[in-house]
Amino acid sequence: MSLSEENRRIIVDREIEKSVANYHQAEIMREHEQWDAAANRLYYAVFHAINSLLVHDKHEVRTHHGAGMMFRQTYIKTGILQEEHSDTFTLLQTMREKSDYNCSFDATRGLIEPLFAPSKKMIDIIAGLVKE
Repeated sequence: MSLSEENRRIIVDREIEKSVANYHQAEIMREHEQWDAAANRLYYAVFHAINSLLVHDKHEVRTHHGAGMMFRQTYIKTGILQEEHSDTFTLLQTMREKSDYNCSFDATRGLIEPLFAPSKKMIDIIAGLVKE
């Protein structure tokens, strides 16, 4: 699908808005110690930031897995972003999947709290890249 530059900019901006909104929701979940929900919202905050970058740079993906693969191939392996960002995304994805789909797994403060700062850092970096 080919997007006009105007439509691409609209989508990029909307993805960043969703990223920021999801991060804010994660903070609310943290305040209420809802760690499974916080894991979900953190993952989607970073996922939408990654999508904004992919759309900005004219990459098309259709799945979460595809977005992760394209992100690693295009931005991590090339050194545009650091390996720690890939690690953060992978860990967020694992925590979200366990929290959402594994009834015997309960996210805890110890598992999720340390993911807030690197998630925010990643969102801020990506937001800066798509604003350039």
